[in-house]
Amino acid sequence: MSQLLDRVRVVLVEPSHPGNIGGAARALKTMGLSQLAVVNPKRFPDPQAEWRAAGAQDVLEATRICADLDEAIADCHWVVGTSTRNRRIPWPLLSAEQAAARMLQEAHGDVAILFGRENSGLTNEELQKCHCHLQIPASPQYPSLNLAMAVQVVCYELFKHAGDAQATSAGWDRPLATMAQVEELLRHLEAVLVSSAFLDVTNPGQTMTRLRRLLIRLRPDVTEVQMLRGVLTHLDKGS
Repeated sequence: MSQLLDRVRVVLVEPSHPGNIGGAARALKTMGLSQLAVVNPKRFPDPQAEWRAAGAQDVLEATRICADLDEAIADCHWVVGTSTRNRRIPWPLLSAEQAAARMLQEAHGDVAILFGRENSGLTNEELQKCHCHLQIPASPQYPSLNLAMAVQVVCYELFKHAGDAQATSAGWDRPLATMAQVEELLRHLEAVLVSSAFLDVTNPGQTMTRLRRLLIRLRPDVTEVQMLRGVLTHLDKGS
């Protein structure tokens, strides 16, 4: 169980209250998780984080501080983003229970679950970096969960499923591409589309968003990404 949970990274994006970082660390500790990353926190380290962490000081002290989201998920193979509302371009949407089961199935490498800012959540751009979105249902009279409480809900589902989960990497001949490798491919693709005049930089529309969704849905492996980039390089030379 612990081996799979050790591959799950909880990422807090720009939290404003240090108490929520400590509360998240405690949520991880109680459910057997250990990887906590924080993107550009407003206040951390901070005594309030230490107080809220209670007996989870080891998780708190090992917290990885990242300058941006790309740094936090660069080496991950599967990323889930928490979202409180539906988006203009739909993304695969799972419940906390469904997302936890899928994350553990994907845990042949590091996987990540993203939690957004207390007042505004994750941006559209950040959510587009995810393979799927997660929503926690709540009362319509007061649907706002505290950040640390939301982390606790997801960590509980991960713990609950970890006993029966098995990573699904066996049988594939190449490792799946990391998020950093997918981002490099998308930047390369966009550059070629612009240089070939297929993509109008003054009016790009949703072209790159939909291509991003396509690549994330297809889950290319390392060799496939290298092949696609080789094709793009060859086509760019011939244009």
